[in-house]
Amino acid sequence: MVIMSKRSRANRAKVDRLAVYPLAEGVSMLKASAAVKFDETVEIAVNLGIDPKKSDQAVRGAVSLPHGTGRSRRVIAFVKDPEKQEAARAAGAAEVGADELVKKVADGWTDFDVAVAAPDMMGQVGKLGKVLGPQGKMPTPKSGTVTPDVAKAVAEFAAGKVEFRADAGGTVHAPVAKRSFPDEKIADNVRAFVAALNAHKPPTAKGNYILKVFISTTMGPGVAVDTAS
Repeated sequence: MVIMSKRSRANRAKVDRLAVYPLAEGVSMLKASAAVKFDETVEIAVNLGIDPKKSDQAVRGAVSLPHGTGRSRRVIAFVKDPEKQEAARAAGAAEVGADELVKKVADGWTDFDVAVAAPDMMGQVGKLGKVLGPQGKMPTPKSGTVTPDVAKAVAEFAAGKVEFRADAGGTVHAPVAKRSFPDEKIADNVRAFVAALNAHKPPTAKGNYILKVFISTTMGPGVAVDTAS
């Protein structure tokens, strides 16, 4: 039996779980819930009208939110060219290298959030699928983590560029802000995220694409928001 805290019960009582709110009102409701002792992450969950079992309806990508996520990320870069290595370090990469970095990761080191790779490194990096794949850290062109401009990708992901991927149920989850952000900045980030999802709509997906959108804080209740807003 799950025992809810007094704070959680009070927060849930403020939200009509059957209602769908305009985005601005939904954000205000999140901010009005009882706070905890840390700056909670504002998260979004979007249910998509896709068939995730079909490979041609896979949804995956990345988006740079207009106000960032409020969290820096530890990025590494697989790159051979010495000049591009220096550029990646200058852009904020925590680790930069070629064969030696591939070996370090193959040996079990995964103390980073995002891995970026130059295209000519994918022959070696591809061998790390068993290590990075289960953690969602495998570089891929679809998410923008395999690119000739490694320095630009490092800078964007270090600043909080968000990767997204539909799960087996056709739902995408991602962090979009911090609770301490002003309401309008949270709303801007939510709109930008949903716009990015729309841009990645598979051509074979039929009918309504964005079905439901929920926003929540780390310790707060989920709020359904109107997709039109």
